[in-house]
Amino acid sequence: MGNTAFLFPGQGAQFVGMGRQIVEKCPPARSLFDRAAQILGYDLSRVCFEGPAAELDKTDISQPAIFVTSLAALEMLRGESPQIVEECRMTAGLSLGEFTALVFAGVLSFDEGLLVVQRRGQAMQAAALATSSGMISVLMLERDDVAAICDRARSAGMLEIANYLCPGNIVLSGAKPACALAAKLAEQAGGKVVSLAVAGAFHTSLMKPADDQLAEALAGATLNRPRIPVYSNVDAAPHDDPVEIGKLLVRQVISPVLWEDCLRNLLAAGAQTFYEIGPGTVLRGLLKRIDRKLECRSVGES
Repeated sequence: MGNTAFLFPGQGAQFVGMGRQIVEKCPPARSLFDRAAQILGYDLSRVCFEGPAAELDKTDISQPAIFVTSLAALEMLRGESPQIVEECRMTAGLSLGEFTALVFAGVLSFDEGLLVVQRRGQAMQAAALATSSGMISVLMLERDDVAAICDRARSAGMLEIANYLCPGNIVLSGAKPACALAAKLAEQAGGKVVSLAVAGAFHTSLMKPADDQLAEALAGATLNRPRIPVYSNVDAAPHDDPVEIGKLLVRQVISPVLWEDCLRNLLAAGAQTFYEIGPGTVLRGLLKRIDRKLECRSVGES
């Protein structure tokens, strides 16, 4: 099979009904949702299985929901094909998904990871509501071209690059007038623009003070050395020091996500077979934009 890498999805992968089929055939997955209800103080499975979408899409709900659903999918894979889990040699997660990857790698326990993710979602939701902002995906343009557009569009307000997802897919994040100007400039340059249905400008300076609140939450958690490499969104590199891992997670809230770089570094480290574990198939699509021949299997529902 070669070196196996696990990828965990981030916010935006959620959909009403996710996790239902998993818990029906995997008792350990059901136990995770039951435990989550005790920790969070509400029935997360009801929101995941039944919605409504407007509730599930809230940042403070969707982040714990994707985190738990992804780990439930991991339990299903562990039950059906334990050798695949044992053979995993490295992992990464997109934004929120990095926390799921860290739980899989033994850095955080499920309980403490869920509490931190809950606090992260609440803090990011509050930061988003404090400023009218948004995010757009710019497609079909090179990094330098998007950076130049971002610089020009700042005349209309704060705007930063939030995600380097894959070749030809870069996300800008900031004030809504700046996003609108950037969209116009990108289309004039031959690109395509997709507005993202998010609460606000994630992975930019507008997310302050969510980073400080996440730091407080992490200070109350125990972080261990990872048993396998976990590639950070901030610098696309693995880290062994739990203190450094915590600092990078805090920086991640206000820093661009270097997802394409993470994928390329996983490949450079020898990854040959990938598994996207959790709701949706977004990460598989991004990986295929790097190399269509790469093997990536989905574990979960879409």
